[in-house]
Amino acid sequence: MKTSIEIDEQLLTQAQALTQAKSKDEVVNLALQTLIQALHRQQMLNLRGNVQWEGNLDEMRAA
Repeated sequence: MKTSIEIDEQLLTQAQALTQAKSKDEVVNLALQTLIQALHRQQMLNLRGNVQWEGNLDEMRAA
């Protein structure tokens, strides 16, 4: 999908150098993937203590 956005050129250049991405598109896509992964991890961490484990881990391991 084509879109037009303003991106800080310095940030984009740094990100491209650090990731060794071949294009600006690749940098932006990688940044979005990384952001999504980080937010998913944070959501999982936020569940800590809120989810009850029901099961027998030893039985599961033996199966």
